[in-house]
Amino acid sequence: MKRYERLADQISELIKRGDLPPGARIPSVRAACKAWGVSPATVFRAYYLLENRGMIRARPRSGYFVSPNTGQSSRQRSASSTGVDPKTVNISDLVFEVLKTIRQPETVPLGSAFLSPALFPMARVGKSCATVNRSTDLASMGDSLPPGHEGLRQQISLRYLMAGMTVPVDEIVITSGALEALTLAAQLLVAPGDVIVIEKPTFYAALQAIERLRLNIVEIPVDPVHGHDLEALARALEQYPVRACWFMTSFHNPTGVTLGDSKKQALVDLLARHDVPLIEDDVYNELHFGQDPVRPAKFFDRKGLVIHCGSFAKCLAPGYRIGWAAAGRFARGLESAKWMTTLSASMPAQRAIADYLEHGGFERFLRKLRRELANQQSQMLDAINRYFPANTTATKSDGGYFTWVALPDHVDAIQFFQAALSSGISVAPGPIFSADGAFRHRVRLNYGYPWSARLDRATATLGALCADESRCGAKLAGPVKPA
Repeated sequence: MKRYERLADQISELIKRGDLPPGARIPSVRAACKAWGVSPATVFRAYYLLENRGMIRARPRSGYFVSPNTGQSSRQRSASSTGVDPKTVNISDLVFEVLKTIRQPETVPLGSAFLSPALFPMARVGKSCATVNRSTDLASMGDSLPPGHEGLRQQISLRYLMAGMTVPVDEIVITSGALEALTLAAQLLVAPGDVIVIEKPTFYAALQAIERLRLNIVEIPVDPVHGHDLEALARALEQYPVRACWFMTSFHNPTGVTLGDSKKQALVDLLARHDVPLIEDDVYNELHFGQDPVRPAKFFDRKGLVIHCGSFAKCLAPGYRIGWAAAGRFARGLESAKWMTTLSASMPAQRAIADYLEHGGFERFLRKLRRELANQQSQMLDAINRYFPANTTATKSDGGYFTWVALPDHVDAIQFFQAALSSGISVAPGPIFSADGAFRHRVRLNYGYPWSARLDRATATLGALCADESRCGAKLAGPVKPA
């Protein structure tokens, strides 16, 4: 057991015995370091774990407190360990407030969910688009109707094969971006009022989709190092009538964590025993920094229960809105759902991407993109190390383009977001990544833009804001090491 896990269990026992009753303030990070003789990083991770379990809550500029609904019965302890009883989602207002900031061209987009357009081979993709437009006739317009352009589906099937997977073309349905694939999968599997299991934290677009579909959720903790809490998932599957899970198992947004192969296998096996489908959001799969592809949970699926959703928006053509679902046993149902909603993704975009994948040098481009992202991650973590206060931790992922930053315990993420915005910088505050507004001391930062003096200055400004207690409630200064 890790040191932070032992500390979390010690505090948990105090709460369960009633020594720390509901509403009681638990020791500050500084006091806990002194009392238990551990580092700030250890305390942060212990408190993070307890917060995910629902046992403590953070209050802006006040510290951490025992959750008011933490009781003594085994039923209550079980519910708190899986998150909470199933609940609805109401997060859109806060998300929309944050999203408005990244539409402003003068704002430094550290809160953006997108990569810099400058990183993509848009001229070469445009050449493919011009080529296919010249050769397209009206008789072929129907080729892109559901399940989608066969040439593109063949290229996607080939990408799976290169990653060691056999996914038949007939299982692949082309969609208007990955979010449509994910949402169609949820609509297919879960009806309004049903229970779906999601991650905590999770990407805010998933929360918005679930809110629109009027689903009930159970949240499963995701640790920035160890990933999904499969024990909590097992309890949820036993306790609630779960209809599906919606997870990101590789380069998780916002934490950046990737489950190892053994844990992905265990996840798929657990869901198979309960016959519960997995909607797998894998939009960052091509953005791995290592030499070999990262296997998705779909790799371990033998029952067709995993609907694997991907996109070219994050790895090739962000404006073309082309995604897909490798839907296993649900392929025909998802194809029908596509017919009954947006009908077809853009025909020229489908054909252009298929042409590029076949002739444009995609692998060569990806190798270059991966090197650039790894370098940009290094530069951002170095800047955080130089400019942010002590007791700050920043995750270092093996792919993707986000770091999940735990700020000092007196910095409130919403205040920090507002202060940053007034300085012309967007950040993604932690509360938009959970249904209950948790993670009040965390922000997600984007390193998907080429490093520049402007980004360095923006990071320095954020560090200074953390140290301005009157604006963000921060304190302390000093170096930070990536978690």
